[in-house]
Amino acid sequence: MALSVFDLFKVGIGPSSSHTVGPMRAARNFAHDLHRRGLLPQLDRLAIQLYGSLAETGAGHRTDMGIMLGLMGEAPDTVDPAAIPAKMQKVHTSGQLAVCGRHAIGFRPDRVFSARIRPMPEHPNGMRFMAFDAQGQSLLDERYVSIGGGFIRALDSMDTDESVPEHAPMPYPFATGNELMEQSRRHGLSIAGLMMANEATLRPAAEVRRGVLQIARVMDEAIDRGCGLQAPVSDDILPGGLKVRRRAPALYRQLLHTPRKRDDVMFAMDWVNLYAMAVNEENAASGRVVTAPTNGASGLLPAVLRYYRRFIAGWSEDGVVDFLLTAAAIGFLYKKNASISGAEVGCQGEVGVACSMAAAGLAAVLGGTVEQVENAAEIGMEHNLGLTCDPVGGLVQIPCIERNAMGANKAINASRLALHGNGQHHVSLDNVIETMRQTGADMKSQYKETSRGGLAVNVVEC
Repeated sequence: MALSVFDLFKVGIGPSSSHTVGPMRAARNFAHDLHRRGLLPQLDRLAIQLYGSLAETGAGHRTDMGIMLGLMGEAPDTVDPAAIPAKMQKVHTSGQLAVCGRHAIGFRPDRVFSARIRPMPEHPNGMRFMAFDAQGQSLLDERYVSIGGGFIRALDSMDTDESVPEHAPMPYPFATGNELMEQSRRHGLSIAGLMMANEATLRPAAEVRRGVLQIARVMDEAIDRGCGLQAPVSDDILPGGLKVRRRAPALYRQLLHTPRKRDDVMFAMDWVNLYAMAVNEENAASGRVVTAPTNGASGLLPAVLRYYRRFIAGWSEDGVVDFLLTAAAIGFLYKKNASISGAEVGCQGEVGVACSMAAAGLAAVLGGTVEQVENAAEIGMEHNLGLTCDPVGGLVQIPCIERNAMGANKAINASRLALHGNGQHHVSLDNVIETMRQTGADMKSQYKETSRGGLAVNVVEC
């Protein structure tokens, strides 16, 4: 599997890459299949079945919203988040939805969607889309699974343009952490340099650089919006019914007017907490974020990257590019050898992977050797092993928002621990990735994004 950095870091909307963005992409592909096959004029009715984790937590993760937007032809990276409420309201009041924006059909969400708690054999996040004509005859029947990070896999469609991409072989392939280090050592390249050489086979290096810096800008903008800098937040209560209040705007104002004390070693930590929570509050409000590698963990890398830019003397745009390219290389290893899906391996596959990626990226831009970077990534995951995904009310709010802040600071510490060492250590990154995979397989389903265990059942919803 040869991935691009732009496959891993995708611009989308909240609150969930696997439960919102993935279903949105699947629905969009299904709608396009209907159009490509000339079936839209015959379309009279749709039926949509959600399986497993999508059935259990889809409402809190706004899976219905994602699917409806996808059926309209909207894409996660281009849809205007500010226009979404009006689009949803129009469907609910009119009882109609324009498939691909051109063919209106009757659409009552309470009648169209149905839940199947038993998951599909292929993955805990399953969907089935069924289209019928006016006589009730089947026009098209397709199944998809949302496999984490906004990636989907089509189980039936041969026309899909939304599945996991497969790129041509790259000059410096790697499938394990050991192979990544060996390639870097053999060719005298940093991990970021190796990644850039691989990316340059898909598009010019200058275009890669611009694209990576654009990803960094979207991350920064999510922080600023979450802090209330670009525009006042419209409502300080996050949607979903838990009545969780946005904390980032008030914390930003507080920190802005708090003079830095020379002996306050926690000053930077307060800002890192702010950055991470600001992004994840935006995500919870269905704002625009970058899957890094998922929406549930979307605040962690932006927070550590902003830490690098604000608190590290001599930061540069080259450093920003190196940070994200290095982080992406680590993310590829988890995607290939384990999982980045909370429904498959718990939150260790989301916040844990993001922590590992951010630790590696920071170690790299602070001058770490290839061995120290690998060590930082290993430390970042080792101390997230077994982390469950138990969102209260099925919402990406509790404990997700604070969990990103904790993970960001853990990533910084993992980087520092690695840089104080010489790169030699007992547990390899490959060891810890395999351990994470095994731990996820052993984890009971109630701790894997079903809201049937952990905090989800021990916290009373108000």
